[in-house]
Amino acid sequence: MKKTVPDILDHKGKVPLVVMTAYDYAGGLQCESAGGDIILVGDSLGMTVLGYDSTMQVTVEDMIHHAKAVRRGAPSSFIVVDMPFGSFQTGTPDALRAAVRLIKETGADAVKLEGGEPVLEIVQQLTQHNIPVMGHVGLTPQTATALGGFKVQGKDEKSAQMILEGAKSLERAGAFSVVLEAIPHKLGTLITEQIGIPTIGIGAGSTCDGQVLVYHDVLGIYDRFKPKFVKQYAELGRLSVEALVQYAEEVRSRAFPTLEHSFSMSDDVLKRLY
Repeated sequence: MKKTVPDILDHKGKVPLVVMTAYDYAGGLQCESAGGDIILVGDSLGMTVLGYDSTMQVTVEDMIHHAKAVRRGAPSSFIVVDMPFGSFQTGTPDALRAAVRLIKETGADAVKLEGGEPVLEIVQQLTQHNIPVMGHVGLTPQTATALGGFKVQGKDEKSAQMILEGAKSLERAGAFSVVLEAIPHKLGTLITEQIGIPTIGIGAGSTCDGQVLVYHDVLGIYDRFKPKFVKQYAELGRLSVEALVQYAEEVRSRAFPTLEHSFSMSDDVLKRLY
């Protein structure tokens, strides 16, 4: 059965939550078949699927389009959909409208938005309107340029304190979980110990209450950028190219298609066509 927010909260301090990203019907189908706890339709699809240089160009319409496909592939999964850049930075009313669209039009169960203190009012308003919210602190890709690029956050006392307080504030604002991205593992442990909602790590150490990785990174499909925290469990990108090269060679040599891949007809019918 599909998990609920209370089910996810109940994982705190217990068996880690398995969070997988998916961006389309096939990805949703595979993630659900693999038995994960949560599927995240991340705005990272901007780079891995749409070919953008960052997540900044991703729109609400993009997220709706892809989340609907994921839901068709994963009808029994708890799905979280990212709120893309520009959908909540312009104020609470705009954020509420965007979140309602993302939930209503996709069938997702929750939204995720990046940031700590600056987004607390938005998180409060969304949760008061019964829209479950997953938070996200540490490295926040939508604001990576302001943070100095895609690098570890929270290594000094000031930034570590800011991340810790951001996670605590998100809990107080009503978030049911929080993603911790690219922070020292000891800071990940400290935050996990000090808040009562599950922490979902991505480059935050093994003591978090769950882990998430990008689908294309896990399968070795996307190779333009590989963060230190990524572990590839397959090399499907290389295997796919090898298969396509073999296909091209067989077409050019007429080795494909063979009679096995062809349809037949009666010789009598053929003669009447001449």
